Amino acid sequence: MIVPELIRPASIAVVGASGNTRKPGGKVLANLQAGAFAGPLYPVNPKERTVQGLEAYASVEALPSVELAILAIPAKLCPETVRILAERKGTRGFIILSAGFSEESEEGAALEREIVEIVSAHDGGLIGPNCIGVLTPHYNGVFTTPIPTLEPEGCDFISGSGATAVFIMEAGIPNGLTFSQVFSVGNSAQIGVEEALEHLDETFDPAESSRVKLLYIESVSKPQKLLRHARSLIEKGCRIAAIKAGSSAAGSRAASSHTGALAGSDAAVDALFEKAGIVRCYSREELAGVAAVMRHPRLPGPRLAVITHAGGPAVMLTDALSHAGLEVPSLTTPESECAAAAEELREALYPGSSTANPIDFLATGTAEQLGTIIEYCEARFPTIDAMIVIFGSPGLFGVEEVYEVLREKMRSCTKPIYPVLPSVINAKSEIEGFLRAGGINFPDEVTLARALAHVYHAERRSAETREAADASGAAGVVEAAAGSEEPGIDRDAARTALAAVADGYSTPETTGALLDAAGIPRAPERTVTNRADAVAAAQDLGFPVVMKVVGPIHKSDLGGVVTGVADTGRVSAEFDRLMQIEGAEGVLIQPMLEGLELFAGVMREPSFGHMIVCGLGGIFVEVFHDVKTLLAPVTEAEALKAIRSLQGYPLIQGTRGSAGIDEKRFAEIVVRLSALVEAVPEIAELDLNPLLANRRQITAVDARIRIERSSAAG
Repeated sequence: MIVPELIRPASIAVVGASGNTRKPGGKVLANLQAGAFAGPLYPVNPKERTVQGLEAYASVEALPSVELAILAIPAKLCPETVRILAERKGTRGFIILSAGFSEESEEGAALEREIVEIVSAHDGGLIGPNCIGVLTPHYNGVFTTPIPTLEPEGCDFISGSGATAVFIMEAGIPNGLTFSQVFSVGNSAQIGVEEALEHLDETFDPAESSRVKLLYIESVSKPQKLLRHARSLIEKGCRIAAIKAGSSAAGSRAASSHTGALAGSDAAVDALFEKAGIVRCYSREELAGVAAVMRHPRLPGPRLAVITHAGGPAVMLTDALSHAGLEVPSLTTPESECAAAAEELREALYPGSSTANPIDFLATGTAEQLGTIIEYCEARFPTIDAMIVIFGSPGLFGVEEVYEVLREKMRSCTKPIYPVLPSVINAKSEIEGFLRAGGINFPDEVTLARALAHVYHAERRSAETREAADASGAAGVVEAAAGSEEPGIDRDAARTALAAVADGYSTPETTGALLDAAGIPRAPERTVTNRADAVAAAQDLGFPVVMKVVGPIHKSDLGGVVTGVADTGRVSAEFDRLMQIEGAEGVLIQPMLEGLELFAGVMREPSFGHMIVCGLGGIFVEVFHDVKTLLAPVTEAEALKAIRSLQGYPLIQGTRGSAGIDEKRFAEIVVRLSALVEAVPEIAELDLNPLLANRRQITAVDARIRIERSSAAG
C-alpha cells in the first residue's frame, strides 16, 4: 500500500549513497538536495565520512529513526537492510532502485518476496524494486533526469517502466506538459500500477488533485481494481490515458473456437479500457499528445474553427480533423447562420483574408486581428465549438504580442482554444515565454488533430455508455463489476447441466441444457447415431433440414455440414457420408431456418475473466472479423452500444429492402451470455455461430461450449 511516508516523508535515508552522480545512489541524492525536500537526509556509505556535503553513516544500524529509505545497493543485501530499517528504525516507506530481482531469476524473485513480507508485516509501502523512484511535490526521489515541473494541475503519471517514464516525460516537457506526481513502480512487488491508481482515487481532492492521469502498463494483473478506480476517478471529473504494451496477436493461442481466435488478451485490454473510460494510446508521442489535449478544456462538440496566418498548415489540419471524424464547418455559405457575421469579420481584416473556415488572416495579420477573430468565434459563431490557432513566424519580426493575446483569450473564452506554435526556432524565445506562463504548445497541427479526435471520440463513447446505462435503469459499470441481477438465468439448471460433463467440449445435450438455462432460444434438434433414427428425426422436424457431424471441431472445413436436405433418401445418403468423417460420433439434425446470420461468443482470458464477443456471423466473422468485445458483466446499454458500433450495423437496421432484425433481442442474448458465465464460470469458450435473426426472433442454430474447471477460479 502507498503509505504517507512514500508521499511526504519527514526524513529520508539513501542507502548506497555516493559522491559519484553517475551512479543511482549518487544521482538520487543530488536530485533530493536540488529539490524541495526540507527534512534531514541521511546518506549511508561505509567508505565515506561525508557524501555530497552531508554527514554519512557507515551502516543502517547507525541511522536515527527514518521514515523513507531509498535503496541503491546489490539485491542480495536488500532483505536484511529492509529488515533492520523496518524493525529498528521505524521505516515504513521503501523505494528500491536496485535491479537483480524477479526480472532476472528465481533467486531474485525469492529475495523480492522476502522483502515484501518484511515491509507488509510492518504496515509499510514498497515501490520497486528495479525502478527509477518517485517524484512528488515534497521530494525528488528518482535517480534520473529530467525532473519535470511539479504542480497540482500537472499530470499524475504511473509507469511500469522507469526508462519509458523518462522518455514519455522527455516527449511532453519541451511542449509545456507538467506533472504533479510520478510513480515508477518497476517490478510492482507490492505496489503496482493498480495500487498507485487506487491511491490517487482514494486521496483525490477536488480542490487540489490533478485531473489528468497517465499510465504506462506492461502487465494488467488486477483488471477489476484498475476498472473500479479508473471509473471512480472519471466520475470525479478526471481524464485517464494509458499505454498497454505487449499486446498479443489474436491468433497466438491454440483456440478452437471463433471467439477464442478473435478475443485475445489485447482485445481484453481494449474492452477493459473502454469499460473504464481510459483513452488507449500506442506510443510515447501519442500519450504525450493526448496528455496535452487533456490538460486543455474538454472539446464540447466536433465543430472547430481553424484560425491561421499560414494556408498550408491550415489545409493539412483541416484534412486531418475531417479524416478523424471532426468537423471544420463553413461559415460563409448562404445557408450558414454565421454567414452575415463572417462577412462582417472579413471586412475587419486585411483585403484577401478569408473567413470561410479555415479563417486565414494572412501572413501580415496582427495580434489585434487575432483577438477579433477569436471574439467572433466565441460570441458570434454558434456553429463553432472550439478553436485551433496556428501562428508561427518567418523570422522577420517577433510574435510575442500575438502570443500574449492568445494566452489572454485562452484564459477568458468559454470555448476551448488549442495553440499550434510551429516556429520552434524562429520564435523560440516567444514560445518559451508562452510555456513559462503555463501554456502548452502543439508544434505539429496533424499530431494535435489526431490526439484531439482520439480523446473526443473515446470520452464521448464512455459518456454515452454511462448515459445509456442510467436511462435503462442499469446500476452502472462500477456496480455491475461487483455483480448485477441476472436476467432470468436458471442457475440450478445450469449447474446441474455442468455436473454431467467432463472438461472439454460439451455434448449437444449439455450445450442445449446450458442455453435453455440461460433463456437463449435455440433451434429444435435431434442427435442420432443410425440411419433409421436420422430419417425419423428429419420427418419429425420437417423438411428441409440441416445435418451436421457431431465430434470434429471444425465441421465446415471437413464437409461436415450439409443444408437444404429435402427428402428421406438424401437424409440416408448424407448420414452415411457424414459418419465416414474421422472422429464422427453422430449426426445432429435441425430444421433449416432463414435470417441474418449473427455471432455471439464467450472467451475466458486469464486474470481478466470472461469476454463477450458479438457481431455479424457468416462471412462477416470468418473474413471481416466485424465483432465487438465486451468485458463481463455486460449491461444492456453496453451490448446495444457495441451492436450499433459494428461496421455491418446497417444490415441489422435493415437495408436495400430487408426488414432488419430486433437489435434489442440481440442485446438481450449478449447479456444472457454474460449472466450464464457468471453462473457457470467453468465455461472457457462458447460460440453461437450462427444465430439466425429476423424482425420477430433470434435463434441459435449452432452452438459449441468448452468446459475448463481448472482455471475457473482465476
